Amino acid sequence: MATLDGKTAVVALGGNAITHPDIKDTITQQFKNTRDSIDCIVGLARAGYKIAISHGNGPQVGNAILRVELARGKAPILPLGICVADTEGGIGYMIEQSLQNRLKEEGVDRPVVTIITQVIVDKDDPQIADPSKFIGQFYTDEEAKTFGSERGWIMKKDANRGWRRVVPSPQPLSIVASKTIKTLVDSGTIVIAAGGGGIPAYLDENGRLEGLDAVVDKDLASVVLAREISSEMLLILTSVDRVSLNFGTKDEKPIDTMTVAEAERYLAEGQFPPGSMGPKIKAAIQFVKNGGKELIITSIENSGLAISGESGTRITPN
Repeated sequence: MATLDGKTAVVALGGNAITHPDIKDTITQQFKNTRDSIDCIVGLARAGYKIAISHGNGPQVGNAILRVELARGKAPILPLGICVADTEGGIGYMIEQSLQNRLKEEGVDRPVVTIITQVIVDKDDPQIADPSKFIGQFYTDEEAKTFGSERGWIMKKDANRGWRRVVPSPQPLSIVASKTIKTLVDSGTIVIAAGGGGIPAYLDENGRLEGLDAVVDKDLASVVLAREISSEMLLILTSVDRVSLNFGTKDEKPIDTMTVAEAERYLAEGQFPPGSMGPKIKAAIQFVKNGGKELIITSIENSGLAISGESGTRITPN
């Protein structure tokens, strides 16, 4: 096994690591995208980092829900929590196999394993009563009314594109398997965990785990994962090389480094919308405030350069 240098890193792969919106979404293509997204993980493994990997699952869980709807009346209805678990397993398998093959090719002796991860949330989280996370397909006014009545779905308009189902996205509090994940990571095993934010669960009055039909933000779950395995670095990989102010305007300004105080101020000013960079900045702030030493947001393509300080945006303590 490669010599470990004591540093621990959590790498949070964005949804575009598996599915590109402008490319036909076949399993063959998903495997190719996955193979193309692991360069920085291989580099970290070669450098002796202890590693955990998380990933998004937005497009995949949307497809899983679509399959459930198309099979309605012909196969058992699968609840959202099971769809999250299914996609966590499927994507974990693709990352695991792709990374195992690549490490073997490069002569890096590191085991890789996927853990289907339950994430503890508060059953009284305000998001449970007032869900806001869009999932699945778009529907007409009539369909939205029917599904809200017949299936108990909460439907909201997604801009001007139509109606969509919304589900709770509660704050992740802890990870059930964190001790096991930390033991494996500390031993040199590369662990894929908290995929898609993990499967939301809560503790009932008897201390038993119960599933919840909700989704957890992947980046916020990655912060909890990083905290519970004592990771010094959190690398959030997305579709842009750097975080920018005034994004998409003629005054766009990429940022190399932000303090937590600056990130909080820009967030309050509305620079980072909830539907795009907002959750990542919130995750970055939480990670650094929890004692994390290095938070980097960058693209999958430039992740290697970001680790060496040549790309990406770093969030630092005040």
